[in-house]
Amino acid sequence: MIEDVLSAIRHCIICKEHLPNYPKPIISASLNSKILIIGQAPGQKVQHSGVPWDDASGKTLREWLNINSDQFYDANLFAIMPMGFCYPGTGKNGDFPPRKECAIAWHKKVIEQLPNIELTLLIGKYAQDYYLSSNAKENLTKTVENHLEYLPSYLPLPHPSPRNAIWLKKNEWFKTDVIPLLQDRVRSILKS
Repeated sequence: MIEDVLSAIRHCIICKEHLPNYPKPIISASLNSKILIIGQAPGQKVQHSGVPWDDASGKTLREWLNINSDQFYDANLFAIMPMGFCYPGTGKNGDFPPRKECAIAWHKKVIEQLPNIELTLLIGKYAQDYYLSSNAKENLTKTVENHLEYLPSYLPLPHPSPRNAIWLKKNEWFKTDVIPLLQDRVRSILKS
């Protein structure tokens, strides 16, 4: 049952010795979830609050989806599962990559418990490389640019971090082509 899997994840400590904080895995899902959001890993703020996407990136993501916080945090609508469930720490160039142990140990078990998923949002290169594998393009920009190839199952997106403001300015097509498609798809799924 999904509750058993989520409980096991929330008590997981497999990468404890590699983390700056004691493990506090962040995940949200229910048997009824319709859209699965797979991001990178929680930041320090989210690690402290325990609420997924409880930061500036989450605010931007909700704007992209054209939904409010109540909808976003309704597990019957959205399952939220990062590639790494805990904050990985920070290096010279920002947060470290998500720990690989999480996806290997838990992702398949979670997805098996989500029979109603109609769309999976792959946010950032780590999620795209893991789930699209050899079908991912040579870089995130090309993968997102070719988003239609992955529908109806997957929709690759850049990370909504404020750090990606330059990418968004360079790639205006994302706001004009991908965001409207994303919003239409989300609206359609949530109405069903």
